[in-house]
Amino acid sequence: MDYEEYFKASVQKIKAEDRYRVFADLERHSGNYPHALNRRDGAAEDVVVWCSNDYLGQGQNPIVLEALVEAAEKLGCGSGGTRNISGTTHLHVILEEELAQLHGKEAALLFTSGYVSNDAAISTITQLMPDCVILSDAWNHASMIAGIRHSGCEKRIYDHCDMAHLERLLKEIDPARPKLIAFESVYSMDGDISPIKEICDLADTYGAMTYIDEVHAVGLYGDTGGGITQREGLQDRLTVIEGTLAKGFGMVGGYITGSAALVDAVRSNAPGFIFTTTLPPPVVGGAIASVRYVRQHNELREKHQERAAKLKQMVADAGLPLMESVTHIVPVMVGDPVLCKRATDMLLADYNIYIQPINYPTVPKGTERLRITPSPFHTDALMEDLVGALVEVWQRLELRQAA
Repeated sequence: MDYEEYFKASVQKIKAEDRYRVFADLERHSGNYPHALNRRDGAAEDVVVWCSNDYLGQGQNPIVLEALVEAAEKLGCGSGGTRNISGTTHLHVILEEELAQLHGKEAALLFTSGYVSNDAAISTITQLMPDCVILSDAWNHASMIAGIRHSGCEKRIYDHCDMAHLERLLKEIDPARPKLIAFESVYSMDGDISPIKEICDLADTYGAMTYIDEVHAVGLYGDTGGGITQREGLQDRLTVIEGTLAKGFGMVGGYITGSAALVDAVRSNAPGFIFTTTLPPPVVGGAIASVRYVRQHNELREKHQERAAKLKQMVADAGLPLMESVTHIVPVMVGDPVLCKRATDMLLADYNIYIQPINYPTVPKGTERLRITPSPFHTDALMEDLVGALVEVWQRLELRQAA
C-alpha cells in the first residue's frame, strides 16, 4: 500500500481549492519593527510586515529582551519538565500572579499557547459539570471549537453576536442543567466586538457560566491592557477570561484567569496542562517584563488606536473595499481565493509589502480578504506606501472597489 498517496492527495485537494498556503521566510530586524528580511529563491529583500499579531511591537522592546536574556542567564533555557515535575520556576508563579491582577481575578494558569489554553480549559471545565451544555458563538476560534468538541458535551451554536438567538437557545435548556456560554471579545478577522454586557445579562438570567476569549484584546484595550472586559468595566461578571502572551505582549503562551477554585480544578484535571513541558524561563521572564510594561504605558494603546483609525480612513478615501471594523483590525475585502493570493503575491514581489492572504477555512468562502494590522510603529510614510500599492494592485487585478 502506498501511504504517501494519501498525504499527496490531501495537499492536492487543498491546492485545487486555491487554499494552499505558502509561508514567508521572514527575518525580522530587531529594533527596526515592522521591517524584516524576506528570504526566497536564494535572495533576501527588505519588506514591511503589515499582518503581524505582535500588535504593539513588544517582541522587540529592549526592556523585554533584557528580561529574557537575564532569565536565560540565571535559570537556563529550558524549564526541565511539566509543572508538576520540576517545571514550575518562580517566574511562572510571578507571571500567573501578574495575569490574575491584570484581569481582576483570584488566580491564573499558564499554558504553552492560546490554542492549548482554550482547548484544555473549555473541555476540562465542562467535563467537570455533569450534563453540561455549551453555547458557542458561530464565529468562535478553532481552538474554542476544539475544546468544545473534546469536552464531549452537548453543544448549541448561536448566530454570531445574535442575542435573540442565544436567548432562545437558553430558554430551551432545563434550568437545572449546567451551562457555559463561550465567545470572544474581539473577532480578529472582522474586527467586531461581542455584546459582552448583554451576554452576561443573559447568563445571569438563565444561570450560565461565561467563558470569554480576549486574545486579540489583552494589552490593547482597557486602562492597563486588561482587554475589552476591563474597558467596559465587566471583568467581575465573566467566569473565565482567557488570553494570550503572543499578541499584545509579543511573546508566546496562553492562560486563563478565574476563581481560585476553578483554576485549581483545571490545573488538577486538564491533560493539556498536566502532561506538557512548561514555557521556558526566558520566555516567562520576557513575558513578565512585557505585561508590566504594557500595563504601565497606556500611550502605546492610544497610539495603536490612532494608527488603526488613520489607516482605515486612508483605505476608505482611496475607494478600497474596507470592511466595517470597530477595532484595530483593518480588513479589506477581495472575495476570491485566487485573486486574494495574487494580490498578496504582487504586494510582496513588486512593492516589498508583506500581507498574508486570509482564505477558507479561516474565513467563509467568498469572503477572502487582506487583514491588515497596523502597529504604533507604522509611520505615515509607510501607510502612504501601503495604500498606494493597494490601489495599484486593485487596478492591475481589476478587483472590485468600495460600494
